[in-house]
Order: sequence, then structure tokens, then C-alpha cells
Amino acid sequence: MNKDRQQFEQELNKLLSQEQIKKEEPLSRHTTFRVGGAAEYFVMPAIAQVPDVVALCRQYEMPLTVIGNGSNLLVSDEGLEGVVLELGKAASGIRILDGEDLAVQAGTLLSETAAFAAKNGLSGMEFAAGIPGSVGGAVVMNAGAYGGEMKDILSGVRVLTTEGEIKVRPAEELELSYRHSRMMDEQEIVLEARLNLTQGSENVIRARMDELRKKRVEKQPLEYPSAGSTFKRPEGYFAGKLIEDAGLRGFRVGDAQVSEKHCGFVINRGEATAAQILELMQRVQERVKENSGVDLEPEVRLLGF
Repeated sequence: MNKDRQQFEQELNKLLSQEQIKKEEPLSRHTTFRVGGAAEYFVMPAIAQVPDVVALCRQYEMPLTVIGNGSNLLVSDEGLEGVVLELGKAASGIRILDGEDLAVQAGTLLSETAAFAAKNGLSGMEFAAGIPGSVGGAVVMNAGAYGGEMKDILSGVRVLTTEGEIKVRPAEELELSYRHSRMMDEQEIVLEARLNLTQGSENVIRARMDELRKKRVEKQPLEYPSAGSTFKRPEGYFAGKLIEDAGLRGFRVGDAQVSEKHCGFVINRGEATAAQILELMQRVQERVKENSGVDLEPEVRLLGF
């Protein structure tokens, strides 16, 4: 280990406990695709510790990758150099503000947030109950499903800027659009989201969540590791229909496969590598372009390629 790495490690150990730092941690354990090589350093700070960890990485010029629940990632088989900072369980928490607003830390799961809202008779999170992501990641990509999006319920965020400042931004400054936000462009880290919900009946809210859960089970290949919808919806089309029309239902590269249940999903049948998944995605893009002239853009974030 070179001197800089040694010094960095010593400083990191002052900021975080031993349980919050893992070396050469397989990222396959932290992505819903269940693939990916090792992170040189894998850290799990609480929200209050995030600015100091980020500042330390900048000081030592350590590559830094921030992830949430890993539900929208494809990580290279070679892994990632530097620090992978997970906003996960250690960075989670929910509190009620003003009766109908929730302040939710970035590492909190969407499913946990939706369940908390339902229990407190707050409506608006139903669409997100089955999305396997964290609130921070969902805000950054303006995640959505079944006609709802994060921008429908988001009133503001607390972010850490690339200059190391913590800023509160109202929703109207976030440039939220289909699978896009200002934070994505400016590499800002969401620390907390403020959600504006409405009073409702817990029974009605839970009934809607159950209805959407049944739809997911019927239509999506939830029995296999995947990253959800693999490609963004092209304007005027549906990615799954374009893939099916190109004759690619069930198409495989090794253990990576276009789902037979829903062509919009690429699944890991068990032993797929990240390289196989990426090759499959590229071949799907080529075939769809040849067949329909439409360019499919990945919704999945590629890391380490």
C-alpha cells in the first residue's frame, strides 16, 4: 500500500467505526443484479458523517462513487477503485413534519417510506411501495411507476454540493423530468428529501398498494435478479414492445436474458456476469435500432466500464 493510501485509511478510521468500513467488498452483495466486482473501500456512513467522508476523499483525490440500494446499477466485474459510499441503513430515518410532510433521509428504502406513510394515514407514496430503491436514488433519477413520479410528492431536498456545501433546494429548482434531475447533472448528493403527502384512509392506501403489488407480481420477473426497467421509455414508444417486436423475447448471452415475462427487463438467471449483461444490452440496442430505427437509452447506470 502506498503512503497516500495508508494515510487516507488512517484518517478514514478516525471518521468511521470499524463496522462502517469494508475493504475489497464484493459489490454483487449490494446491487439487485447480483453482479459486480469489489470496491476498494466500501463505507456506510450516517447522514451526518457524509460531508466529512466526501471531503476526505477530495483531499486525497480518491475516486468516489455514491450508491443507494443498488437497484439501478450495473457494476463492472473488475469492481471500482477508491471509495464506494453507500447511503443505506446507517443513513436512514423518517420523521413527520407539519402533519402531512415527511423528512426522509436518503438511505431510507422507498418501501419502508411507503409503509410508514400508510401507517400514518398519508397518501401519495403508493406508486413507490414496490420500487426496490432508496429515497435518495429515487429523487436523483425521479423514479416513477404506475403513473406516479417522485416529482409529484417532492417539495424539497437537502444536498451536499461538489464544493462541500450543504444546501436546501425547493423542488422547483431541481429540474425534475423523466428519469432526470439537476442533482444528476451537477453530481450533488441528496442527504434528505422532504415529501408533501395528503391525509387519507390507511385502509384505502394499503388497498391501493396491494393492487399495485399484484400487478408487479403478474407482469414483472421479480423471481430473478434485475435492475428493473433496463431501458428508458423512448418518446412515443414502450421499450419492452420494441424489444419484443425485434424478436428478442428470451434472448440470452450466457446467463443474462431478456425476460420472457416482460421484455423491458434484463434478468440474471443465476450466474450472469456484468460483461454478459452489458453485451446483451448492447445487442438489444443494435437489434431494436435495425428493426424500428429507435435508439434505446439505458435506464441502468453503468459503473466501472
